[in-house]
Amino acid sequence: MAIQDSLIADESVVFQSVKHWIAPIRASVVAGLMVLGALFLRAIAPSGDGFFGWIGGVLELIAIGLLIAGIAWIAYNIVAWRTAEFAVTNMRILREEGLIRRRNSTTLLSSLSDVRTNVGFVGGRLDYGDIVILTTSGSAGQDNFLCITKPLEFRKAVMEQKMAVDAPKTQPPPVAAAGTPPTAATLTAPAAQPASPFRPTSSDDAATLLRLAELRDKGAITDEEYATKKAEILARM
Repeated sequence: MAIQDSLIADESVVFQSVKHWIAPIRASVVAGLMVLGALFLRAIAPSGDGFFGWIGGVLELIAIGLLIAGIAWIAYNIVAWRTAEFAVTNMRILREEGLIRRRNSTTLLSSLSDVRTNVGFVGGRLDYGDIVILTTSGSAGQDNFLCITKPLEFRKAVMEQKMAVDAPKTQPPPVAAAGTPPTAATLTAPAAQPASPFRPTSSDDAATLLRLAELRDKGAITDEEYATKKAEILARM
């Protein structure tokens, strides 16, 4: 089932990504060594009768097992690469992967606590990286997206949609129009304060959070400093 088929009512895809072509290569290092080991065992297996012939037969069986397992592992990694989809919607973060046995994960933006990226030297030039999705449920809700394309753009889309989801919670109560009789809600609601011209907008806050996350990922600031600044930004929204 594709990402588009799993959307619910009033949900739309904001940003979409896939696994980078380097993903099956990185995931198949051990499998490749198994195939090379099988070829090596076949090359050194002795032939003939007697004890050496028996040794040669055992090595031949081990080589066949390694070869089949290695090729199957590589094929699985290729299927996982070709079928993986990652998407940010206005409600959730989605992952669909697999062909015969589908694997999927869903993270509600309302439960999201942080997004971390790991983009190495090579990844920065080939535009791929790893993303870790953290939720309020801790490690139980952690989700890892490995070797996806455009990781920084993916994180930016997640943070922007997270801010959009949280924004209604911080809106001031509606003010009754002139000549309209006051209701119980308007009588009990606090008076709306005029917006300060120097107060950052939600887009400014989102950009600041993204910049702080980049500094945290590069090691320029610690996790504690990032968490403190993040709490300050969210508190003033």
